[in-house]
Amino acid sequence: MFERLEQIEARYEELTQALSSPEIVGDSARYQKTAKAHSEVSYIVEKYREYKDLKRGIAESQAVLADEKDAEMRAYAQEELDKLEARVGGVEEELKVLLLPKDPSDEKDVILEIRAGTGGDEATLFAAEMFRMYTRYAETQGWKVEVLSTSDSSVGGLKEVIAIIEGQRVYSRLKYESGVHRVQRVPATEQQGRVHTSAVTVAVLPEAEDVDIKIEAKDLRIDTFCSSGPGGQSVNTTYSAVRITHIPTNTVVSCQDEKSQIKNREKGMRVLRARLYEMEMQKQQDALAKERKAMVGSGDRSEKIRTYNFPQNRVTDHRIGLTIHQLEQVMDGKLQPLIEALVSHYQSEKMKAQTTGVL
Repeated sequence: MFERLEQIEARYEELTQALSSPEIVGDSARYQKTAKAHSEVSYIVEKYREYKDLKRGIAESQAVLADEKDAEMRAYAQEELDKLEARVGGVEEELKVLLLPKDPSDEKDVILEIRAGTGGDEATLFAAEMFRMYTRYAETQGWKVEVLSTSDSSVGGLKEVIAIIEGQRVYSRLKYESGVHRVQRVPATEQQGRVHTSAVTVAVLPEAEDVDIKIEAKDLRIDTFCSSGPGGQSVNTTYSAVRITHIPTNTVVSCQDEKSQIKNREKGMRVLRARLYEMEMQKQQDALAKERKAMVGSGDRSEKIRTYNFPQNRVTDHRIGLTIHQLEQVMDGKLQPLIEALVSHYQSEKMKAQTTGVL
């Protein structure tokens, strides 16, 4: 492990020097690629240097205990040694996690897509509440949320919402949210107090950059139309809404939230790149061994991953068997207990798989 960490630190120094090289600075594509590689290893190097500082401190404290005769100095050295030894084990475990095979998308921003599923109007209302939940969580993380496209329902809910969330390591935190989210509660329109079950689908797509996905102009068909509101009525008379079709994959993206056709096209292309990138990543995942997929989780959107039960004030994540009786807090964006548990679970699964040679 430590030989590998030394190699990563040496690579980090090479990349640091390369970023100030006129040859790299003058080539935007190479600079972007180099900066990305530098960013990917910087936290590992920072943590490794912290580990080495702790080990040096332990050695120094042990030397003082071996040579020092003064009781007060020995007591101080022992206190310092206890602190350092308590910390060094935790840092070593963090390094083991950091050296696990990386998801290439962890550092990326995400395209969040929420769609109402079964349940009619109630599903659209819950879709709107889900979007608020993720927006509030993003605020706690210091992330920025920008709506790309919405489709409102007649009762004030959302049939669909697509947004981009930008910030530090967004995909690494939200990637396990993809799937079917089920809600059980008494709808406002229910006269007899019966609990209904509705569903909302969530997709979290890593945003692809130009260096990740190349899209040829000849592969696109771009149509323009008047944007519309609830019920399909036209809300303006200019052809500002944009529909982009990627002909080779028959992937269609529409964007109409902006009054400018150019801005709608830019937003639509961001969603298209993300969807094509996800398709490419899925192809690679499908090529992996079945055992590995079972170990690390497939993230299949069709999987029913979570239930929000309002009468019982509970949220249950079915993948890890975790139940939290704090539904109101979760819906207010306090997702940290769920997300931390999911990240820890899948990291643990990866470590087991690595030990058995599956990865």
